[in-house]
Amino acid sequence: MSPFLPLALACALLSPAALASPKKKPAAVPAPLSVAAQPAHGMKPGRYGERKDVREWVQAQVRTGAPLAGWSEAELLALLGQAQYQPRAAQFILPAPPGQAKDWAAYRDRFVEPRRLQAGLQFWEQHAEALARAEKDYGVPAELIMGILGVETFYGQIMGNFRVLDALATLGFDFPGGRSDRTPFFREQLAEFLLLARQEGREPFSFKGSFAGAMGYGQFMPSSWRSYAVDFDGDGHIDLVGNPADAIGSVAHFLVRHGWQPGLATHVYTEAPADAAERARLLGPDIEPSWGAATLQAAGLSPTLPHPGPWALVQLENGGVAPHTYVLGSRNFYAVTRYNRSAYYALAVLTLGERLGQLRRAGLEP
Repeated sequence: MSPFLPLALACALLSPAALASPKKKPAAVPAPLSVAAQPAHGMKPGRYGERKDVREWVQAQVRTGAPLAGWSEAELLALLGQAQYQPRAAQFILPAPPGQAKDWAAYRDRFVEPRRLQAGLQFWEQHAEALARAEKDYGVPAELIMGILGVETFYGQIMGNFRVLDALATLGFDFPGGRSDRTPFFREQLAEFLLLARQEGREPFSFKGSFAGAMGYGQFMPSSWRSYAVDFDGDGHIDLVGNPADAIGSVAHFLVRHGWQPGLATHVYTEAPADAAERARLLGPDIEPSWGAATLQAAGLSPTLPHPGPWALVQLENGGVAPHTYVLGSRNFYAVTRYNRSAYYALAVLTLGERLGQLRRAGLEP
């Protein structure tokens, strides 16, 4: 049900006195965009059906061999003419203000907390069959799938309320100037989204998602939906928004297609080398697994490793004051970062899933 009541029903619920003496509230004035969120091109945003840059993009997309060949230019311009500029999407896509130290412990605790754990246990109970089958068919642990769904959307409770076409038009044609330009990516996603809507036989404006155009339980971008989503319950239709089984199978399929290896341990906590130069050398590749066990041991790292590697040495800050957390990540840890290119994200997903598994096996409440 919509969170907003139809006007007639809302009036019916008001008292006669309230109807007789309506009190007008001043119209809310939207907060002005920050300078960083202003479109990089410096022109007025929106008006997508009228602009030269949009028309040129449309013309390129409908040429023979182009992604939207077979569509008419007039059809696309009419559709984009209905898209609305979303200033909040431009604001949300900006990076965090400079000078704020990352804090792994605080980031983890946003997700590994009682309400999300309780919701996760309930979701796991409701969809245990699909999770077990995904683990069997793809070799991706149910715990990991649960971690991703919990971090991404609170198990479907927070999937985003932006119209996807609006979000992608905003970021494709009015990308803000306050961060590195990702206009080509969002224009590509816009084309993929239009193909997806036609493929699914749905009105483009019926899709809702995040400020960046990600959709469903697992927050798939349009290209990921078209490339990796699966009809996991076999009903002849892929639905990542209303069908948890399809979302579960699609998350597992995505990870396998991005290098997940069944049975390979994801990570090991460790201490960093005391020597600053050696530490910097090992941290250089970031999340890319690059070091074998022998190299790590020669550098003074001595954790018990479940396999010879390769491994990545990853450093996570704890607010700028507390000592850093160090993790050795395997190829499977790297596969999780293909979902979101962040070691903080990957470790939060893995930690949430691990905690849920512990609680479920023990039959405990969070």
